[in-house]
This record gives sequence, C-alpha cells and structure tokens, in this order.
Amino acid sequence: MTTPPALLIAGHGTRDDAGAEAFRDFVRELGRRHPELPVAGGFIELSPPPLGEAVAELVERGVRRFAAVPLMLVSAGHAKGDIPAALSREKERHPGISYTYGRPLGPHPSLLRVLERRLAQAVDPSWDPSEVTVLLVGRGSTDPDANAEVFKAARLLWEGRGYAGVETAFVSLAQPDVPGGLDRCARLGAGRIVVLPYFLFTGILPDRVRRQTEEWAAAHPETQVRSADVIGPEPELLDLVWERYEEAVKGDLRMNCDSCVYRIALPGFEDKVGLPQQPHFHPDDDGHHHHGHPHGHGHAHSHAH
Repeated sequence: MTTPPALLIAGHGTRDDAGAEAFRDFVRELGRRHPELPVAGGFIELSPPPLGEAVAELVERGVRRFAAVPLMLVSAGHAKGDIPAALSREKERHPGISYTYGRPLGPHPSLLRVLERRLAQAVDPSWDPSEVTVLLVGRGSTDPDANAEVFKAARLLWEGRGYAGVETAFVSLAQPDVPGGLDRCARLGAGRIVVLPYFLFTGILPDRVRRQTEEWAAAHPETQVRSADVIGPEPELLDLVWERYEEAVKGDLRMNCDSCVYRIALPGFEDKVGLPQQPHFHPDDDGHHHHGHPHGHGHAHSHAH
C-alpha cells in the first residue's frame, strides 16, 4: 500500500504570541486527528517556526512527498507567490522531495457557518437580525483579487440569513478601512452593527479591528456596536484543511485565474502580468531581513509545482 503524502500547513505569521501558538496548537491537533501521516506547520514570516524548518522536520522524519495547504482565507500575494517560491527553494535544499500545493480556504460554506455562530454569540438575543448590519473586516491586500474574495464572503454570508446587510472593510492596505466601513453602515441607516473579523486566529490585526471598533462606537453613542470573535480552531476549520489536503493529493486544485493580477491585465496592475516568481525572504528564514512587504510584490503564481 502506498504511503500517503505528509501534510504541511503554511501559515502567515503574527507578532502576537497567542496567535502564533493558536496556529501551532492547530497543527498539533491535525496531527492527533490523522496519526496515519506526518503533519507539520510553519510560517512564512514573523513567527517561528519558519516554513523551511517545518519542511526540514518532515524530511528528518523520512518524508519524501507532501501536500502543502496554505492556512489562509484568500489567495493574495503570500498564497500566490511567497509560499510556492519558498517551497521551490526547499526542493532545492532537499533533493528528492516532491510536493503538491493546495488552495486557500476561501469562503467555504463550513466557515460561513462558523462566522454565523460568531455573529450569534456577539449580538444581543433580543435583536432582530433584520435590524442588524454586519461589517465583515478582512486583512486587506494590494491584490484586488484577494480583496474581491472578501466581498464574495460578505455576500455569501448575507444570503439567506436575514441580516439587514453585510458590508465589507479592511484593516490594512485597502479601502474602506474599519472607521470608513462603520461610517458607511451608519449612512445606510444602521442602528445596530456587528463587526465581524474575517481572520482565522487572534493576532495584532484582529486586535486592531476591535480597538478601532471601540473607538468608533465611543464617538457614535447613537449606534449600538458589538464586536465578534475570530473564526478560531473550530472543527469545521480542521475538516476544511483536510479537504484541501485531499484535493491537493488527488490533483483537484481548481486554482482561480479569472481575476489574478499575475495573469490578467487588470486596470492599474498591468505591470504585474507575467512577472517571474521570485523567492521572498522573510525574517525567520536564513537570517534575511524583511523590509516593509506590502503583499503586492511581483510574483507570478503557477499551478503545477
């Protein structure tokens, strides 16, 4: 019987120790759930262990084949370029290994159910959903395709759930920002708003979302505002990562190219089309230093690795 490929989880990284530990706990839980194969995880920046160390750990355990799953909600520069470049570099460092690369998590129905739970936990039980406007706040990117995916998640969350509306904002790199998103909700007539962070784990940016929400609410006492929690290491997230692993193993990748700046000439991003993929060195990798990465440096993502 053929040994199944190992599972490598690629995380973004955070300066928040609790958020980084939540990722590491998540990887350990995946390993407990699937004792039949080696499971490892690493970050592309900001947190230990770096992705290269996770690959080395698998190689030391005798792994020659693995499937890498990006633990990310949207397909931005990290998922499209940084992780594939890092994996290519690891293949050079460890001759003889092979890997397949899975797709980001996306607005999967199971994650939408978790978001719905987070909303239910945040609202006052007496509130009528038809009187509640939700502000879904994503990380933000200079990649318009990634930002559009957050808007898609917002629309899917709105459908069939009876909320007055689901608006979208970003905590960095894209507009509207959190105060701007709250202003928009108020201009649309919202009297009750729930701010829902579109993040997997706690960290610096989700904390910033909550702080900015509290500041806006204090300046607008006429509006009732609540903050919801991040998605967290829910069973649905564990199941979805395994689903992405199985897709990668079977070769069912279904990557999105219809609106990717590296393949399609989108207005204002024409210079990115066809740019060669370059390895992006991060602060935890080989002592290289990271300077102001805006998530929009020229990478070309490929589909066969």
